[in-house]
Amino acid sequence: MVIDNKISITNRKKKRCAMNETKIEKAIPEPTMRRLPLYQSYLKLQFEAGVKLVSCTQIAENFKLTPIQVRKDLAFTGIVGKPKVGYEVGGLLKSVEECLGWNNSTEAFLIGAGSLGEALLKYRGFDKYGLDIVAAFDIDSQKIGREIGGKKIFDFSKFSNLAARMQIKIGILAVPETEAQRIADLMIKCGIRAIWNFAPIRVSVPEGVIIQNENLSASFVVLSKKLRELMASDR
Repeated sequence: MVIDNKISITNRKKKRCAMNETKIEKAIPEPTMRRLPLYQSYLKLQFEAGVKLVSCTQIAENFKLTPIQVRKDLAFTGIVGKPKVGYEVGGLLKSVEECLGWNNSTEAFLIGAGSLGEALLKYRGFDKYGLDIVAAFDIDSQKIGREIGGKKIFDFSKFSNLAARMQIKIGILAVPETEAQRIADLMIKCGIRAIWNFAPIRVSVPEGVIIQNENLSASFVVLSKKLRELMASDR
């Protein structure tokens, strides 16, 4: 089968981070995993500003945390700061990015090129974190063959073959809730080890597969509830 030039196996990067997504998930507590990207953004700004050294206290104050918590989080990266000196910003930034696996591009396939899928394909913010959505798949003949955000939309029937041949490990679900579990099961059969689920339903996966469920409707419900509580307190 001829594959679009934009998805060439020969051009795939061979270098992989020693600590892959599954190992990170098992070794590092989820709260720490959620804070590390925040530290990365902060450290990147400091590095670009020419700051040479940073302490746990400075990082903690920026995020309203305790220095002890920050120190424990950074310990998972393997780097050790110097007493009364702190961390060299460039070295710490590199350690955090290596721990997260962001120093190498990570390729992913997206299933579902509807409104949400299209928005994800057009979003450029993923690039700086190493996520590369190399292609999308759909069953809609009017979408197949188009390019959205520079990414080709393929017929869903080609997903299994391409995922296996290209050894894709991350799948992004942006499909109706009625199809989410079935497609997630297919992804796993094709070698996908991490699923980012944007369908409005929680997807179940077996042990050894990472799932991140994002429910936009639930997030709005929480936001709306907090707003009502805030407005009630203002009365």
